[in-house]
Order: sequence, then C-alpha cells, then structure tokens
Amino acid sequence: MYEFQPDAAFEAGSVVAAEWPLCHVRLQDDARFPWLILMPRIEGATEVEHLTAADRVALVEEIVRAGALVRALGQAAGRPVDKLNVAALGNVTAQLHVHIVGRRRDDPLWPDPVWGRGGGERYEAAALRDALARVAQD
Repeated sequence: MYEFQPDAAFEAGSVVAAEWPLCHVRLQDDARFPWLILMPRIEGATEVEHLTAADRVALVEEIVRAGALVRALGQAAGRPVDKLNVAALGNVTAQLHVHIVGRRRDDPLWPDPVWGRGGGERYEAAALRDALARVAQD
C-alpha cells in the first residue's frame, strides 16, 4: 500500500496545514505572502498528466479552494490579495505540487515571481497558529 510522503525539501520551508480529498496541503512559512502548496497524494506523480482525468478535475477544484483560502489569509493579515499566482514548478522538487500565492501590487517582489528569491520572513508563532487554524477550518 502506498503511503504518501512529501519530499524532504518541503520540510524546511513549509508546514503541514491540512489533508484534503486529493491533496496534502502545506502553508509556506513566509509571512510576506499568503501561500499554500497542494501536493496530490498520487504515487510517482511528477506532472499533471500523471493524474487521472477525475484527479485532474479534483486538483482544479482544490486549487480554487486554496485560492479562496489564500485570499482569506491575506485579508486576515490586513493585506488583501490583488492577484493569485498558481504554478506547478518542479525544477527543485520533481514531486507534483502546485503553489497558490497571494500577491499584492505593493508586495516586496511585485511584479517579479516569488520563486528563488531569498529574504523570506518566517511567521511569528501566534500568526502561524492563526493561519493554520484558518486553513484547518475550511
């Protein structure tokens, strides 16, 4: 039986937030951006094409769900989201995962992408607990 394990690279920069029907959900530990990572629990999946048609539909629905949560996280932090960035990158970690990042026109990296840019700011303990609780409530 397959037991899902996120790639170890995710441990350093993100925190387990929830388990949804298809995806393992992580909160990126960077307080500059409301940011969730969805990881389909499908053995060996490195590309969206490795999912069944039903799982692809489920993934899109979970992306939409995550987008609403990212917007709620931004609102709760007093930084409403202007644009959602959604991307399935695999250059560092091949395991299939989708980033949903809330961006603001006044964020420190706008309009550049957030990936590969240092200077992350870890959540303070109370803010991290609040963000995780908000994701868990969904």
